[in-house]
Amino acid sequence: MNKNIDIAASDLKQDFFLPDLCQAQSILFLVLVAELLVFVQILFSSSFFDFDWLALGLASLFIQWVVLASAALLCNIRPWLMGMSVPKATGVAYGLILLLVLVFSLGAEMILEGMVTVTESGWGRIVRNLLIAMIMTGIAFRYFFLSHQLRSREQAELTSRIQSLQSRIRPHFLFNSMNIIASLISIDPALAEEVVEDLSSLFRASLNDSTSGPVTLAQELDLCEKYVHIESLRLDDRLTVQWDVNVDTDAVMIPLLTLQPLLENSIYHGIQPLLKGGTVTVSVEVAGPQVQIEITNPMPETPYDHERGNRMAIDNIRNRMTALFGQEALLTTGISKGLFTARLVYPVKSAK
Repeated sequence: MNKNIDIAASDLKQDFFLPDLCQAQSILFLVLVAELLVFVQILFSSSFFDFDWLALGLASLFIQWVVLASAALLCNIRPWLMGMSVPKATGVAYGLILLLVLVFSLGAEMILEGMVTVTESGWGRIVRNLLIAMIMTGIAFRYFFLSHQLRSREQAELTSRIQSLQSRIRPHFLFNSMNIIASLISIDPALAEEVVEDLSSLFRASLNDSTSGPVTLAQELDLCEKYVHIESLRLDDRLTVQWDVNVDTDAVMIPLLTLQPLLENSIYHGIQPLLKGGTVTVSVEVAGPQVQIEITNPMPETPYDHERGNRMAIDNIRNRMTALFGQEALLTTGISKGLFTARLVYPVKSAK
């Protein structure tokens, strides 16, 4: 229950248009943008050959104090703002930032009074600062809101894409499994029941929501063994699977239904066309920051009419891993000495 609450809280934290200004990267971005705007403003108000360095220093000092104070304020009140509607949260944050600008403007006037010669009245500078703050804060909030909408749309499309790729089950496997169950009911009811349970586990995993997160390698291997059990009843001694797993399967995480489709692909396109069958070798290891999985199977000597389906299955898995991990995940295939090898590499993510 607590885990679900933590996940929900984490999702809520991400689903808010104001960025997390508690992060150093966000603060650095704001500081650099603010300094660039100050430099451009001073550059336009003075000659290039007679640059006003004093004005740049004073303006930079003022702007950076306002930016850092605003970032600190929004960082602390962000959880409170998240409980409001977007218009209300925007209005509150907008008003507080303008209040900070007013306070700092009044403080700057009190400190700098008599220290520098200016041609503009104190209240004129305060009004100017407030107008600039209103415009720049409005632009910033609009940018944050549009960026948040874009990220939300991309996340929705990504989730839909992953669910679509994950939910694809080859009809031939279902038909073959049902035929096996039908033939076993009268011969060996207990074994038929085992096949039903294995098939149920596979379909339950396939229908599971992709947003539930990764599973342990032990859980994925358990699904693979259930799949192999069903296929071995159909292929009999033509199918042999050799497992070479050199990792702590309870500690390493893997996206649900990643290894099983690769194994299914090897059996369907590699073992099934061979009259004598063959051996599928599954190797799993952790090398530094990466999990490396290799599945090897013998290739038919003559071209097989399921080659297009083979490419489609590999492409589906590759697209899904790319959607989850970006360029950090890599699925490559190759043929050498009559063996087809699929090699998957993705970042290590340990179970907590």
